[in-house]
Amino acid sequence: MTSPARAGVGLRSERGPILLALMVSTGLIAIDATILATAVPSIVRDIGGYTQFPWLFSVYLLAQTVSVSVYAKLADTFGRKPLLLFGIGLFLLGSVLCGVAWSMPALIVFRALQGLGAGAVQPMTITVAGDIYTVAERATAQGYIASVWALSSVVGPTLGGVFAELGLWRWIFFVNVPLCLLAGVLIARNLRETVERREHRIDYAGAVLLTTGMTLVLLGVLEGGQAWAWGSPTSVAVFAAGAALLVGFALVERRAAEPIVPLWVFQRRLLATTTLLSLGVGVILIGLTAYVPTYLTNAIGVSPLVAGLALAALVMGWPLAASLSGRLFYLRLGFRPTILIGLGLVVVGTAGLAALARTPSVAAVAVTCFVTGMGLGLVATPSLIAAQASVGWAERGVATGTNMFARSLGSAVGAAVLGAVANAVIAASGRPETDPVAATDAGVAVFVAVVVAALLTVVAGLCMPKVPAPS
Repeated sequence: MTSPARAGVGLRSERGPILLALMVSTGLIAIDATILATAVPSIVRDIGGYTQFPWLFSVYLLAQTVSVSVYAKLADTFGRKPLLLFGIGLFLLGSVLCGVAWSMPALIVFRALQGLGAGAVQPMTITVAGDIYTVAERATAQGYIASVWALSSVVGPTLGGVFAELGLWRWIFFVNVPLCLLAGVLIARNLRETVERREHRIDYAGAVLLTTGMTLVLLGVLEGGQAWAWGSPTSVAVFAAGAALLVGFALVERRAAEPIVPLWVFQRRLLATTTLLSLGVGVILIGLTAYVPTYLTNAIGVSPLVAGLALAALVMGWPLAASLSGRLFYLRLGFRPTILIGLGLVVVGTAGLAALARTPSVAAVAVTCFVTGMGLGLVATPSLIAAQASVGWAERGVATGTNMFARSLGSAVGAAVLGAVANAVIAASGRPETDPVAATDAGVAVFVAVVVAALLTVVAGLCMPKVPAPS
């Protein structure tokens, strides 16, 4: 168990070195979340594969999704530190290989390796913060961590845009190398924890069934209407096999000694609803981060740098709201009212984006993305903290991992479904993806689908139980 020193929350406190290490580790994932999207058009021009590019996001998120819960279970047995260092190392290896990728299929495979690393880094940083800070202190600590997302929201798209314009898109991966090394050193030096060792049984069968089943489902969604017709025997076989494997996964989880997704999570209303909220956040987030830059670049011909800065408004609004969510909202109002306020902003922002998509404008996209980001910040952070606060140390890794699992799953499935929507619209238009009319039509379709996801997420928020404001 990580030992919490009660001497303030800032970087100069006794826990300051650990907080700094968590911030740098978070920076790895935060920059990666936005730096790639702005360079997609440049990557496609260089190595081809427009219809395959959604796999760059889906395969990364699928690998992250499947591994998150495995890492979370291991963290509750071996401790957070070893898993965090392993994840950083794997992310480093994946980044280097992505930087030397020679084709879209190769880049997709190496993105999967990156995703396996991210599956350890993101939940472990959040879990460690939950270990060393009280519920009230986490509001301030999350402000520091949110500042990393705020900085990355500008640095990521800017770097991605600059590298893309200079024809150096491979450097969007190489830039991770020094960050990984710094994060590893800080974690190794500063994080100290005492863990009670015990016997453990890894749910290998569950991991294999989930990975294979989800891969087939995503394959069917992304390749349907492209590699084969939706109603073809191949399409039916792929979806049927994927569904059968996922049913098998559910059956295995009921009997596994240490399941990847423990069923007790869904038997507790608070954890079940916060998991559904995280699922919706994942869909909405990937819908905007993956398609806003491509939409702006192809629809009105803006540079990757400008498109990236418009997207930055989304991930600037998120950490700003997240940092204020504790002090101004959930510590006073409670978790549920805060989340419902956030969901209202998400619906307004995404609906505005969809409504204005027929008349592409960088300013309109930036404003609506900022509003959406503010809403997501009031949903994602409070719902995660509510889940963490409802369990003890021994279950906190699983609760955090399940929450992150749901967000990654939402993003993975969202990337596939929205990619299929965009590809179908473009194919039906008979125009290339770079044609402004086709790009606008595809953008409208994707953003309307995001609004639908936002409205469904509101339902999960309404079902969340009322939780008293934490002290």
